[in-house]
Amino acid sequence: MLVAVSPEGNIDGVVIFFGNMQYYGSGGTATKEKNAAGFRLLAVNPKTRGAGIGKLLTIYCINRAKEKKLEQIVIHTTKAMLTAWKMYEKLGFRRSEDLDFMQEVLPVFGFRLKL
Repeated sequence: MLVAVSPEGNIDGVVIFFGNMQYYGSGGTATKEKNAAGFRLLAVNPKTRGAGIGKLLTIYCINRAKEKKLEQIVIHTTKAMLTAWKMYEKLGFRRSEDLDFMQEVLPVFGFRLKL
């Protein structure tokens, strides 16, 4: 888990990085991905949104996966998170329909970033 803390000690963002997809804990097929990392539960404090914290946390995860010499990063998002969705695409993530699944009635969409 990586926590972004302001100089004042406020939590501005958090992400959970998985260097082994068997621990990723999602529905669908993502936990079977080999030589891959993932991250989940990326969240940014509403008071600091737009300051680039989500992007910095995402880049941290990308760099961590590269350090581990993995081939890809797998993530999921929903239509309710369109701001994050667009950010992921700008960073090079591409939709991977093979990773999609339903969380009860909520469609969850998979993305990959080849490293």
